[in-house]
Amino acid sequence: MNASTKNPSPPPPSSGHHLATVSHEGRFWDVYLEFEDDPRRPDTYRALLCYFPGDPGDDEEAVRTTVIIIEETFEEAMLKARSLEDVQLQALLRSALP
Repeated sequence: MNASTKNPSPPPPSSGHHLATVSHEGRFWDVYLEFEDDPRRPDTYRALLCYFPGDPGDDEEAVRTTVIIIEETFEEAMLKARSLEDVQLQALLRSALP
């Protein structure tokens, strides 16, 4: 099979920064940090968590929290997100699921 006939890879579920992979109710979920621009507050870095299952079902989409990280610098926001423990990431996923 040549390169022109290969199926393209699906796009990544998030353009954010991959933080972790956690398990919840027998499934693995990739966790991404996504930054949101707020023109009313250009001096802050606001971010939310995006969760995507490792085994997505038909038409299953990513699950997102509301903005939960607000810091003065990009680096501080990344440090805050990376400091979250798996149990905290799992709890935030539970709160975002329908």
